[in-house]
Amino acid sequence: MPLQDYMQLVSVDDHLIEHPRIWADRLPAEYQELGPRIVEVPRAKGGPPSQVWEYQGKTYPQIGLNAVAGKKPEEYGIDPSRFDEMLPGCYDPVQRLADMDLDGVEAALCFPSFPRFAGTVFLEGEDRDHALACVKAYNDFMLDEWCAAAPHRYIPLVILPLWDVELAVDEVHRTFAKGAKTIAFPENPSPLGLQSLHTDHWDPLFTVAEEFDLPLSMHFGTSGISPKPSPDCPMAVSITLFGCNSMSALTDLLFSPVFHRHPQLKVALSEGGIGWVPYMLERADYVWERHRFYQNVNQERRPSELYFEHVYSCFIEDHHGLAARDEVGLDNILWECDYPHSDSNWPNSRKVAEEVFMKIPDEDVHKIVELNARRVFNFPRAEK
Repeated sequence: MPLQDYMQLVSVDDHLIEHPRIWADRLPAEYQELGPRIVEVPRAKGGPPSQVWEYQGKTYPQIGLNAVAGKKPEEYGIDPSRFDEMLPGCYDPVQRLADMDLDGVEAALCFPSFPRFAGTVFLEGEDRDHALACVKAYNDFMLDEWCAAAPHRYIPLVILPLWDVELAVDEVHRTFAKGAKTIAFPENPSPLGLQSLHTDHWDPLFTVAEEFDLPLSMHFGTSGISPKPSPDCPMAVSITLFGCNSMSALTDLLFSPVFHRHPQLKVALSEGGIGWVPYMLERADYVWERHRFYQNVNQERRPSELYFEHVYSCFIEDHHGLAARDEVGLDNILWECDYPHSDSNWPNSRKVAEEVFMKIPDEDVHKIVELNARRVFNFPRAEK
């Protein structure tokens, strides 16, 4: 059965590629020299030079981060090396709308690329004042340029100066006033040298996120850790296991004090998949029942209860998860496109979704592909 015409696809995990002038157009004059900029370097195998980002004296080579939409799987790789090797919709918000129309996708939440999915590249800048200016410049680009191109089709996501929680709170206030709908946050701050979720360090940030009803969008890999069971395993192993980052993030959250201190906080586990959720909840409850009495964990609330109240699991294709959708939580499932990355089905996302949802009742489908996302991110349909 095709998706009903009244159902709009809302993707809670797409990606944009930053165009070369984002920071050049927005940073104050005193920060221009060290600000992110595109430079060209020779390719090892010859051909036209590669384009790379340079920031505070360091080089960041992946401008496109797997932006392979429009290519055949045989042509996939880690990264396009030049802007002219990727679709204009990767970095142009108007062209992206055309690509979304072709794909049958109505609305999208787009994560950054060069700053990394949660803006963690700016943790590496030695000049913190400069780094803060770069964070603000990116958010102004997101709110004033990218999302402004189609306010009812782009869900505004902002990044934060994660090295200073008070500055992060200030940036939430500033960007919420400009229309932010969600905050990018690492799925595990500890590997980044930041305080863990088991401390009270992040309480001011989580409190303001509650106050403004801004979900935390935790994309897998934002911790900088990639699953790699063997030092010489192919990348296919890590790609297969990426969802384990979200499994770890969920378990860490459920046994932390975060949701007990912040009863209105919402978390979306971007690109983590959903098929594993029923087992993880069963296991967490099993451990809680037997081991909570001698550990520093909450004694009253089962982990699964917290999950259904606070957490939203996101998927692209996941037949096992959809078969167990009642256990995952019909109100807790969000759909993703992942344009322009290699997991995306562009330009056939709606066609593939029709196949994936073939045996699922319309009421359930509508929640998963649209209604849940609009509710969680406070992103209503445009008025006709």
